[in-house]
Amino acid sequence: MNAATVHGVIVGPAGALVTATDGPASPIGLALLCHPHPQHGGTMDNKVVQTLARAFVALGYTAVRFNFRGVGGSEGAWDEGQGEVDDAQAVLQAVRTPGLPLVLGGFSFGGYVATQLAARLGDGSLAGGAAARLVLVAPAVSRFDVAPVPANTLVIQGESDDVVPLSAALDWARPQGLPLVVVPGAGHFFHGQLPLLKSLVTQAFAGSQSQSQTQPQPQPQPQA
Repeated sequence: MNAATVHGVIVGPAGALVTATDGPASPIGLALLCHPHPQHGGTMDNKVVQTLARAFVALGYTAVRFNFRGVGGSEGAWDEGQGEVDDAQAVLQAVRTPGLPLVLGGFSFGGYVATQLAARLGDGSLAGGAAARLVLVAPAVSRFDVAPVPANTLVIQGESDDVVPLSAALDWARPQGLPLVVVPGAGHFFHGQLPLLKSLVTQAFAGSQSQSQTQPQPQPQPQA
């Protein structure tokens, strides 16, 4: 993303996985970000994924991107979306810091992966505890089994998305009572609207952080 980006390699279930990390020396949390479909040109350097990384770095998080198996130096081959969830799990286990809040984010196919990983964390089958929040940009609900998500999930969808139609996103969100943030006129890749995308993420998270900091603290009860 810039000269300060730290590139690394971790051992994944199908071989080496390349990673890119950005963030401050003393982060307030970790954001693991998943890229779009590997067979349609998706990589960790996708502009939407980089925009999410910039948003989280601005918020004080460490942002970790990675290439799924078979993409850009990562070993292995496309596994129909199953092994790719395992890849995300392996990266998380390698980079997670105990005690720091975790955000899982993803764009398109990466949104599917983020929800599946969140489900694994949520059912207690993985160490470290559940994700504090998810951020999904145009999750691939019409093509993959995007799992149900917590009520505090931020979902951003383009009105004119021709890859994941708005109607499909609404059909997925409606049974959950889940609001969507719809960007008027935006297509799947948010061309010309990436600054707005970054702003939507930073505003949503900055607002929630401010609210948590201003919550009234419980007062000690007098002793009998």
